[in-house]
Amino acid sequence: MDILLVEDNLLNQKVVIFNLRKYNYNVTAVTNGFEAIEKVKQQTFDLVLMDIMLPEMNGYEITEAIRKYEAENEVDNPVPIIAITANTLDNDRERCFSVGMNEYLPKPFTSAQLIEKIRIFIPE
Repeated sequence: MDILLVEDNLLNQKVVIFNLRKYNYNVTAVTNGFEAIEKVKQQTFDLVLMDIMLPEMNGYEITEAIRKYEAENEVDNPVPIIAITANTLDNDRERCFSVGMNEYLPKPFTSAQLIEKIRIFIPE
C-alpha cells in the first residue's frame, strides 16, 4: 500500500514513516504543497496524510488542488485524505471535511490512533 505523507516537520516525518513501515506501508514524504500535487499527478496513492500548517500552501489549499485535479481528470476513486493537525477546534475539523478531506486526526497522536484511521480506508 502506498501512502503520501505531506509534512514539513522532518522529525514528525521520521516518526510517522517509522510507524507506518512497521505495517509494511510504502511511504513517500514531501514537505510542501507543490511537491504533494506533483506526486499525486505522477503516482497513484492509496492514501494521503495531510498536515494543515505548511509553508506556501496549507493543507486545505493542497486538498482543494488535488480534488480539482481528480475532477478534471475524471479519477474514478479519489484518494482518501486524512488531515493530521494540531488545530483541534470544531471549525478546523469542519473545514477539513468541507475542502474534501475524508478523516481528521489531531496531533499529538499515537501509532495506534494513526493505524486505526488508516485502516478505515486501507483494511488490514
